[in-house]
Amino acid sequence: MISDLIRHDQITRKWTVVLLLSILVCSIPTQIHSQIQRFPKPEFESGHVVPTPTTPHPRQDIYEYIDVAVLIIALSTASYLALKKRSRNGIFMLSLFSLLYFGSWRKGCVCAIGSIQNISLALFDRTYVIPITVIAFFTIPLLFTLFFGRTFCAAVCPLGAIQDVVILKPVKVAAWLQKVLGFIPHIYLGLAVLLAAYGADFIICRYDPFVGLFRFDASFLMLLFGAVLLIGGIFVARPYCRFLCPYGLILNWISRLSKHHVTITPTDCIQCRLCEDSCPFGAILPPTPEKAPEARSVEHKRLAILLALLPVLIIGGACLGSLLHTPLSQIHNTVQLAERVRLEELGKIQDTVIESETFQQSGKPVEQLYGEAALIKNRFIKGSTYLGGFIGLVFGTTLIGLSIRRKRRDYTPDRGTCLSCGRCFAYCPVGKKESKEDEK
Repeated sequence: MISDLIRHDQITRKWTVVLLLSILVCSIPTQIHSQIQRFPKPEFESGHVVPTPTTPHPRQDIYEYIDVAVLIIALSTASYLALKKRSRNGIFMLSLFSLLYFGSWRKGCVCAIGSIQNISLALFDRTYVIPITVIAFFTIPLLFTLFFGRTFCAAVCPLGAIQDVVILKPVKVAAWLQKVLGFIPHIYLGLAVLLAAYGADFIICRYDPFVGLFRFDASFLMLLFGAVLLIGGIFVARPYCRFLCPYGLILNWISRLSKHHVTITPTDCIQCRLCEDSCPFGAILPPTPEKAPEARSVEHKRLAILLALLPVLIIGGACLGSLLHTPLSQIHNTVQLAERVRLEELGKIQDTVIESETFQQSGKPVEQLYGEAALIKNRFIKGSTYLGGFIGLVFGTTLIGLSIRRKRRDYTPDRGTCLSCGRCFAYCPVGKKESKEDEK
């Protein structure tokens, strides 16, 4: 068995090199095309520099629907390989395809992760027209997760695939540290929804660590952030997926309700413990020992206290969240402009910026600008209060979940955190025996 695992690791290293070379080759035509201009740049006496586009060129509608079709086919294949075929090699090869197609070729857009913001803005702003393909990229992985678990994370998401290929020497992260870091995606998701709903910013796209690598146009800080995640991902498997990704958090919730899900062994567990440390994501739950009646009584009392404390945590979080409405509202461009114009009118700032100059030349009354900014600030009071209450709810329910003892007889994958990657398949002697019999 050890020789098989070593051989699999060697295959992984080989395909990692092939993948990186393929990404470089696929990106060369795009880079050359972006450097060629049909007409020379205009010369401005003001010293204006033509900005470099930060988004890929618009694609024809037919290609957008092709992307949706590829997404459905990839999800179907990933679900088949994970649940029916139980093939780790097949899942790995499919993830390479997803990285090349959705990452290198498609430039990471449309992105299921970033679509959270489009959906949020469409729900709160009736004037925003959301493309049908964005809705598809948001909902289709959720539907597959509801039936088959997180197979989207296993082999379809390019952000997960680029991290998966660098997992070489994974170390185990302490359970308590995973729980603490697990709060970050909740905060990230809440902020992303709040800022997108009020038209302030799309922070998921702005601070995406890997799309800039796919497009070769990221800022130095984002390139550094992505490099740190990839280098750290050699030891801490998929750090972005586990401790940052807001879409992965939604998939986590839905996967707990999935009708079908990946299992470590295709039949009954024989308690061999070989799979115990096979998961680099810490998603395998061990059997629970029997506890004395006294310990159960203490757990019941703790649960009752936490249930009573839950409303307090929600209200306290809402109060703290409401205090953040001012700095959060200042992210909105209209609020920034209003404050800038006010400081210029009061003489506290002598120089002007292009935004304030454009506003002054538009002839729009200053009072109207101040009124729009005040309205946005009032909306952020409500939104930040809800955000704080949400974080309080998450904190309280996490504590309640830790206090509830779930009886387990076998080693089983955590339905929420399991990425359906199939790494544990090779460690189960029952599964290996059945696969050999199927080959015969």
